[in-house]
Amino acid sequence: MSGQNQADHLVTVFGGSGFVGRYIVRGLAQRGYRIRVAVRRPADAYFLQPFGDVGQIQVVQANLRDAESVAEALKGSYAAVNAVGILYETRKQTFDSIHGRGAAIVAEQAAKAGVKRLVHISALGADSMSPSDYAESKAAGERGVRLEFPGAAILQPSVIFGPEDGFFNMFAAMARISPVLPLIGGGDTKFQPVFVGDVAEAALAVIDGDAAGGQIYELGGPEQLSFREILEFILKTTGRKRLLVPVPFFIAKIQAWFLQMWPWPLLTVDQVLLLQRDNVVGEAASREGRDFSAFGITPRSIEVIVPSYLSRFRAAGQFDQVSA
Repeated sequence: MSGQNQADHLVTVFGGSGFVGRYIVRGLAQRGYRIRVAVRRPADAYFLQPFGDVGQIQVVQANLRDAESVAEALKGSYAAVNAVGILYETRKQTFDSIHGRGAAIVAEQAAKAGVKRLVHISALGADSMSPSDYAESKAAGERGVRLEFPGAAILQPSVIFGPEDGFFNMFAAMARISPVLPLIGGGDTKFQPVFVGDVAEAALAVIDGDAAGGQIYELGGPEQLSFREILEFILKTTGRKRLLVPVPFFIAKIQAWFLQMWPWPLLTVDQVLLLQRDNVVGEAASREGRDFSAFGITPRSIEVIVPSYLSRFRAAGQFDQVSA
C-alpha cells in the first residue's frame, strides 16, 4: 500500500482468534494496521492483543448469524477478512448458517459499510455438487460473496498445517496411544498441505493491494501427498512404528456415524465423504496463475515446518533424536 499510512486503516477480521485468523491478525499488526477482531466469544480472543501495540487490536462480539452484529463490527473498516469456519456441525453452528448464509451476510454488510477490500477464506474442494455438506456449503458461501461483493478475493487452501492444526497434531496424538492408524479409503486420497503462515501472507497481500480482488485463488503447498504418505511422514517425524490399516469408505462411514456423536468428534460421515475426492490445486488455477504465484509466495513444505511442532509427540519429547 504505497504512499499510505496503514495506521489510518482499520481491518476487521471475523474469526480472528481461530487457526488461520490469528496469523492474519499478527501479520496485520506487524504491518501497522488497526485491527478489529470480531468473534462470538470475545474473552477467547484477548490473547491476540499482545500481538500489537497498546490499543492497536480491539476485540468485539459478532456472530455471522446476526447481520446487525456483523454490520456493527464493520463500521469504519477499510478492509475485512472472513476467516470463520467449522469442521463439524452443532445445534446452532451449522455449515449452512456459517459457511453459506454467514459468508453472504459478511459480504453484504461489507459492501454496505463501504469496505474497499474483502478476503474470504474458503476451502479447496468447494463444490455445489459435492455429496459433502461441508464442501457444498463452502461453494454456497462463495456464490453469496461474489454476488454481494464482486471484488472480493476468495482463497481456497488445501489442508492447512501449523503448530495449532487439527490434522497433523491429531494423527500424531493417535499414534502415541494406538498401535494402528486407519487408512480411510485405502489412503489414496491426495492432499496438497499448505502452511498457515503462507495462507495468511496471501490474505495480507490482498489487503495491502499487492494482489487482485475478484478472483478465486487455489492455495496448495509444494507437494501433492497421499493420505498414506502423510501418515508415514508423521510416524517418521515422531519416531513411532505403527500399523497402517486400510479401511474401506463404507466401513469408515459406519465408524464415523458413531464417532460423530461425541462432543468433539474425531471423524464424521461428512468428513469421510470429503476424503473420497482429492484435495489439490487444479490445472486451470495453476495455468492461469490463480495460485501462490499470484502473491509472489513460495509455499513452505511440511518437512520445513511440521517437525518443529510434532517433536513433542516423540517418545522422549522434543529432545528425542529421530534418525533420518
